[in-house]
Amino acid sequence: MESTRIGQRLNLIVVCVLLLLKTEASSYVPITYVRNAVAKGAVCLDGSPPAYHFDKGFGAGINSWLVQFEGGGWCNNVTTCLSRKYNRLGSSKQMAKQIAFSGILGNKHQFNPDFYNWNRIKVRYCDGASFTGDVEAVNPVTKLHFRGARVFTAVVEDLLAKGMKNARNAIISGCSAGGLTSILHCDRFRALLPTRAQVKCISDAGYFINARDVAGTRHIEQFFSQIVATHGSARNLPPSCISRLSPGLCFFPQYFVSQIATPIFLINAAYDSWQIKNILAPGVADPLGHWHSCKLDINNCSSNQLGTMQGFRTEFLRALTVLGNSQSKGMFIDSCYAHCQTEMQETWFTSDSPLLAKTTIAKAVADWFYDRRLFHQIDCPYPCNPSCHNRIFDPRHDNPGI
Repeated sequence: MESTRIGQRLNLIVVCVLLLLKTEASSYVPITYVRNAVAKGAVCLDGSPPAYHFDKGFGAGINSWLVQFEGGGWCNNVTTCLSRKYNRLGSSKQMAKQIAFSGILGNKHQFNPDFYNWNRIKVRYCDGASFTGDVEAVNPVTKLHFRGARVFTAVVEDLLAKGMKNARNAIISGCSAGGLTSILHCDRFRALLPTRAQVKCISDAGYFINARDVAGTRHIEQFFSQIVATHGSARNLPPSCISRLSPGLCFFPQYFVSQIATPIFLINAAYDSWQIKNILAPGVADPLGHWHSCKLDINNCSSNQLGTMQGFRTEFLRALTVLGNSQSKGMFIDSCYAHCQTEMQETWFTSDSPLLAKTTIAKAVADWFYDRRLFHQIDCPYPCNPSCHNRIFDPRHDNPGI
């Protein structure tokens, strides 16, 4: 009985220490609205102004800028975009007035040793198409605005006016749909920054692949094509891709990433939990829910399901081969069941963060950015990496996805 009580106390102490660490590693940053963007038509889905959170740099980082784009999926038609119009993913009116910065956005040396004193910006996501859309007409009934590309430009111009025009170092980054943003807009961001600045791009969980689902259908290809058509995204997708392929395919990094001229670093799980849930085994391809428990927790997967996931990994790695051995393109591809690993302190930089070649994500990214060494590592297959932080989803709050 006594040993049970001691064990419970130890567990409580561990939880308290972890909570304290999380609190110490985070800082809260207020929102900034780009109100002058409205006159340019650079607005969220509901017509409200775009917004970002800005934690100013200091010391040696005063002229270094990290612009991180928020993730949040996409809306592929009027119905799904209307549902966003009334929440933070479509309206700055619904956004929190301050948010926590941690991981790559953290402002303390011990938690973010190479970027802690940079100007760090979190751009809020409210257009539903990774900042690519630009439709001039506004439907008088829905009053939806598809203006993501204008938002991207307006936000960058606002930051340039606030000091980014003097940047010596600059990074565009993002997670999930924001990670796709950083790939799609990598060269555009470079073009907007001073020519003297060292500019690079980082994508966290943004390398979405065009794969068949468990029913043999390319559901994600259809979904991405609908996004591009709804938002009028084609004119803002990479020209090198649009000239060769249909616009919907040019939403997939594998078809254009080799043509990106600006240095870029990819952080991705080979068993990306969002892609497993929504590309490999979406609800439409699994009507009886055989994959439901597996998608919530990889430990619940049957041997057959794990085999199918190994096949997905193989396809994911094949889609990466287009990068070749380019000296300017780095990668950290672990074998975790995860999605987005740079903004959470526990996966970015702590004593038990995921490792590849005995290196944390934070160290790998910094070594690559500062040209200390090229980092181009791909993990062995699941479950070989004991340092992984595998996601476990709460079934009560599980989003069935697309």
